[in-house]
Formats: sequence, C-alpha cells, structure tokens
Amino acid sequence: MNASEAVPETDATLIALARRLTAEANKAAPRTLTRLAGGRNNQVYRLDTDGGPLVLKRYFTDARDSRDRLGAEWSFVSHAWSRGIRVVPEPLACDRAEQAGLYGFVEGRKLTPAELKPDHIEAAIDFVLAVNERPRPALAPGSEACFSLVEHIATVERRVARLGKLDADVPHVAKARALVATKLQPGWASVKAKIIAGAAAAKLPIDQALSVEQSCLSPSDFGFHNALIDDAGKLTFLDFEYAGRDDPAKLVSDFFCQPEVPVPLSLHGHFIDRLAQGLGLDAAGVARCRLLLDAYQIKWTCIILNDFLPLGAARRAFADTGAWAERCAAQLAKAEAKLALVRADDTP
Repeated sequence: MNASEAVPETDATLIALARRLTAEANKAAPRTLTRLAGGRNNQVYRLDTDGGPLVLKRYFTDARDSRDRLGAEWSFVSHAWSRGIRVVPEPLACDRAEQAGLYGFVEGRKLTPAELKPDHIEAAIDFVLAVNERPRPALAPGSEACFSLVEHIATVERRVARLGKLDADVPHVAKARALVATKLQPGWASVKAKIIAGAAAAKLPIDQALSVEQSCLSPSDFGFHNALIDDAGKLTFLDFEYAGRDDPAKLVSDFFCQPEVPVPLSLHGHFIDRLAQGLGLDAAGVARCRLLLDAYQIKWTCIILNDFLPLGAARRAFADTGAWAERCAAQLAKAEAKLALVRADDTP
C-alpha cells in the first residue's frame, strides 16, 4: 500500500474507532492515521503504531446496496489465514456496527500491465487452489453469485437494463447513453444468443444448478488490480468484499475481464486447464468457463459504466476519488475498449 499517496485525516470519531480496534487486536495504539488514495468503494487508512503500520478499512453502505462487504471480506480472509495462506492481509479485528475492519499492513505496489508475467498468473492460480483445498467452509454465496447459465444470463441482463436509466447530472452522460444504445445493448443480445446456442450444442441445460461440490470459494473481483507486489516479487491479494461461494466459470471470466491490469486472453485456456485439474472440474464445468467469457466482457463494460448510475456516483463520493468529469471520460474510453474484445459472432 503506497503511503506516499496518502492524505491527512483528523476525524475524531475515526481516530476513536482506530484506537478501539487496535486495542481489541492487542496492537499498539495508533500514533497517526492517514487516508490512503485508491479506495474505489471504501475508505482505507494507514495507522502508524509503535509496533508497525496497520490498515483500517471502512466499508461503503447504502440502503440501495444490501451487500455485506465487511462480512464477506472478513470471512474469506479469516478462512485463508486459518489455512496458513499468507498472500492475503492478516485479519486483526472488526466492528460490524461501524462496518470497519483492522488488517495487517501489506508492503508493496500495484503491478503495471507491462510487468505482468506468466509467474504472476501461476501465483494467482496457486492462491485460488489453496483457498479451495478441502474441507472447505460453508461460506455464503459471493456477490452476484451464479449457479446456472440462466443465472449468469440474468445477472448480465440486469446490469445492462440498469444502464437504461443513467443519472442526468453525471458528466458526459449523453455519450454514455449513446454507447449503451448503439453498442452495449446490441452486443449483449448477440452474446446471449451465442451462449444459448452454445449450451444447446454442448448439451448443457441452461437452468441446471451447480451442486455445492461443483462450486468453489471465489475471491470475486479477482485480478491484479487487487494485488500488490513487494521488492522480493511476492504478490499479496487484496479486497475480498464480494467473496464467497460461486461458479468457477465466473471466477475465471472475472479474472480475464477486469480491465485495470488485463490478463492476456491467450492464457485463458491454460488457466481453465489448471483450475479443472485442481478443482476437479468436469467437462460441463470447462464448457461453462469457455462459454461465458464474452458475457463477462459485457458485464465488466457495465461495471465500468457504473459511474453514470446514481448509486455509482454516491459510492465514488464516499470514496472521494476526485476529478469526477475526468474519471467519467476515462470510464467511457475503457468501456469502448472492453466492448471491442467481445467476439459476439464467433464460436465459443
């Protein structure tokens, strides 16, 4: 976490929360509290103590968004830590009433796309397989978890439909509306038809639900945008507020569709092969992984355009990422680039 990007924080209530959680974790009291830049949905702070730095995370809440971000992250990281997995932050204490968690501080920086190497992809797969070693805990379903092809289709359908009503006060909203109407909606119609046809050809009933054994524990929103690398080359994975039980096909698709540190699509087959072997995926599981990639390119386009929704604007205001108009213009460019990757007319 890069403290050089920090901004000062003097909120007395926040300082009291930090002191309470450090005491609960038997850690030294914070001497200083500094806001870290880069939190997209939450507020993240570095606590400097006599025993070393810690991290305090306050999770976004809204009546229109019922996700338990703290609960999901705390459960997932606690499970990983209990299994001896040390490529995630250490969970130290949490306050559910305040929607806040205290974690170990992770030294490192974000990878750039140009730095991404095959070894990094192998480390990511190793992490997923380690988290999924049996016996696995009965974690709740992840955010937007899907256990049938019908559910995958419905999830993307909802996101596309939501973009039919954009916030008129968001900068560049006219361009966003045009992109949704002329490219996103037609692209999704083609992709949906391809999934239905591909499922029929592979004899996959689109309404057949996965069993618990066929699902996996997923970090969700998994990719190198949520990872730090230290000077020794060790990767630490972060941000599990959407984690939980899910379809392995969704994990794979999200990993290859997240736009910030893109993973080469040429490695898609290798990733599936290793997961198939490590998780024991059957032929149907492998087919779902291959069939759903373009659906998730569409879904991630919708996620990129979240800034143009009223809730998206509220979440960004909470995280205070600044430069709203510039960010919206950048999100439009990212959405265009993401849609260009969709192979709507190709066979899966």
